[in-house]
Amino acid sequence: MKSNTLCLGKKNIESPRKAFVMGIVNSTPDSFFENSRGGLDLALKLIDDGADILDIGGESTRPGFAEVSEDEEISRVVPLIQKIRQVNDKIPISVDTRKMAVMKAAYENGADVLNDVSALEFDSKMVDFISSTELSVILMFWKAGGIKEAKKYLKQRVSFAKKNGIKKEKIILDPGIGFDKSFEENCQLIKNCGDLAFGGIPVLMALSNKRCIGSMINENEDSAKRGYGTACANLFAVESGAKIIRVHDVKSAIDSLNVMKFLK
Repeated sequence: MKSNTLCLGKKNIESPRKAFVMGIVNSTPDSFFENSRGGLDLALKLIDDGADILDIGGESTRPGFAEVSEDEEISRVVPLIQKIRQVNDKIPISVDTRKMAVMKAAYENGADVLNDVSALEFDSKMVDFISSTELSVILMFWKAGGIKEAKKYLKQRVSFAKKNGIKKEKIILDPGIGFDKSFEENCQLIKNCGDLAFGGIPVLMALSNKRCIGSMINENEDSAKRGYGTACANLFAVESGAKIIRVHDVKSAIDSLNVMKFLK
């Protein structure tokens, strides 16, 4: 099979699998999935399990989350990036933040990607900072709506980013599964996520242990029991056109994609 390639920041990565796997490390006390909370040990485990990318967050974005200050978020994120870079300078690091000061500090310590759930709307200073660097940026559709609404919104945000100096090859799109969306809208977005890859822009799917997966398998109480459903939904998304899957369980994602590699 032809290798899959992706440029993140100044790093070029490749994989024999159909999609790249982004492992989640939340330096937070309140992220919805408890097993995603951790530091260097968790980050190194995800790398050992085969993660192509790490995504580090210092502020939860789960429903009803409590916003933290810039200083608090920096204190959670930057020391972890520094520790990772002491032992691994190759893996791309994404930072899940909406705040320019946080991203600037992360970038100065080795981060490669901004994962902005507000699609550059929250902090007016962010777009100029990203355009002045080699950083890649993930733009998320954070509103209610299905595939039609997601396409319209993300096209607008891509246009905004490009007009402000961010190159198209630095952009990744995320339909924002679970953010203000109905069950039906989430399903529609998973089934049709490839439609968002307009102009060849990569699509990232963040499905891991989400409530919509719980609804599909009748597991609405315990998010830790949604692993098999997550793996299945991820493969469906990859078949639909997703190029990156953001997951808590890197090993199962890698195994699933390896099976796909041999059977497709």
